[in-house]
Amino acid sequence: MNNYVINLKNIKNEPVKSYAPGSPERAELKKMLEKIHNEQIEIPLIIGGKEIYTGNTGKVVEPHNHQHVLATYHKAGPKEIEMAIEAAREAKKYWASLPWEHRASVFLKAAELLSTSWRATLNAATMLNQSKTPFQAEIDSACEVIDFWRFNSKYMSEIFTAQPDSPQGQLNRMDYRPLEGFIFAVSPFNFTSIAANLATAPAMMGNTVLWKPASTAILSGYYLMKLYEAAGMPPGVINFVPGSGATVGNIILPHPELAGIHFTGSTNTFQTMWSIVGKNIRKYKAYPRIVGETGGKDFVFVHPSADLDAVVANLVRGAYEYQGQKCSAASRAYIPKSMWNEFISKFEAEVKTIKMGDVMDFSVFMSAVIDENAFDSIMGYINEAKNSDKAEVLIGGNGDKSKGYFIEPTLILAKDPHFVTMEEEIFGPVLTVYVYDDDKYEETLHLCDQTSPYGLTGAVFATDRLAIQKAEEILRWSAGNFYINDKPTGAVVNQQPFGGSRASGTNDKAGSYLNLIRWVTPRNIKETFAPVRDYRYPYMEEE
Repeated sequence: MNNYVINLKNIKNEPVKSYAPGSPERAELKKMLEKIHNEQIEIPLIIGGKEIYTGNTGKVVEPHNHQHVLATYHKAGPKEIEMAIEAAREAKKYWASLPWEHRASVFLKAAELLSTSWRATLNAATMLNQSKTPFQAEIDSACEVIDFWRFNSKYMSEIFTAQPDSPQGQLNRMDYRPLEGFIFAVSPFNFTSIAANLATAPAMMGNTVLWKPASTAILSGYYLMKLYEAAGMPPGVINFVPGSGATVGNIILPHPELAGIHFTGSTNTFQTMWSIVGKNIRKYKAYPRIVGETGGKDFVFVHPSADLDAVVANLVRGAYEYQGQKCSAASRAYIPKSMWNEFISKFEAEVKTIKMGDVMDFSVFMSAVIDENAFDSIMGYINEAKNSDKAEVLIGGNGDKSKGYFIEPTLILAKDPHFVTMEEEIFGPVLTVYVYDDDKYEETLHLCDQTSPYGLTGAVFATDRLAIQKAEEILRWSAGNFYINDKPTGAVVNQQPFGGSRASGTNDKAGSYLNLIRWVTPRNIKETFAPVRDYRYPYMEEE
């Protein structure tokens, strides 16, 4: 055993590369895009470090060109899930007892590899399989993944160094044990960084993991697994088990050794998983930790004092970047009547400049939504607005899925502040606005607070300091991440720890120590140097 305390205080956020014309990263990324686009690979399960081919397969396609197949992937069945549970159990025997700095070293090396030789690979896979532009991929599958691994290593060291006081005559210490059993990580399609963090945050703390990636983001998930292998992660620590949610979940969720769930996805799925855990609560060795982020109906509230140009630019980015497929995307906005005419004129002019297309064309701002189900769902909301007397589609509103799942950036004017597109999460490039009377600012803030069941992100635009303070006060429970004069997207690890409550999740703040501490169960150890030798107390003596 070595005697040292490691100093990780100088961790910094990974710089975002520009991919500007003539830059080396642009040339490298374009070369990798061509390579991955033109090859078709076969993706196995990875269980206990071994590649498993089940023969039950699915296709990995480009959403912006859905006839183009990037890969064939194998799906897990009941036998493979049992294999993965056993692999996690075996790996736990050595992984949990490995000194924390050795676990951290795996992820710090992975971060170093991703910041250099693996950057183009993971970014290109994310762009092609998830239809992200170079910038959206860079801030996700490169920078945020790197930040998670580096800062989580730092947070782990800070958690372990948080120790109780030891008065004279005794030594007290806190042993931060991994949870008993395995962790079930379930990741969405929209962020490679979320997929990385859901599996690796518990693993870093000494747990072993069964990871089910979204079926529409298998390619980037596979390359994450290969990156872990290159960084020296031992077999069985993270087991890669793509497959149907029902097949995988029906075996894992009621399993007695389920120690925790790390989830990002739909509210309905999370609530279903939680209910299954509740029904099986008497089976488990310990109460499973349930950590989840489930979505939002994120608002931008504009005060009459706001900088209108800033409002327009941030709403365009907040609502339409990555086709609105962010749980933090600006989905509803409240505009004062005095600004409405100028706002809609400027906003429409900006939206007309947006270019949609294939992500291999670096001039596009938007690409396709993830799949046909998403396309049909989003267009269903748009068509409901078109056919309602309570709303009006002012901009966009058209979609075409013949080649890719493309939907125009769309703006809906809600005449009723409780119209369905003001209340329900759409997860597409659809922004709904409600125009309020200037003298009803506070009243409309309360309306905003009470409109949606979610509480994830939100923003206020104003230059009037009292108006900002009032919004911050009234909307206190409406957003776990609240922005002032900025779009409600783009949280950065260690700067804006991410998560919300209400129907948005458990608010365990990914990108901070608050998330990591959920994956350990503390044991306090007290050692007494001079134990008592008589049970009697002084008060018992006769006077």
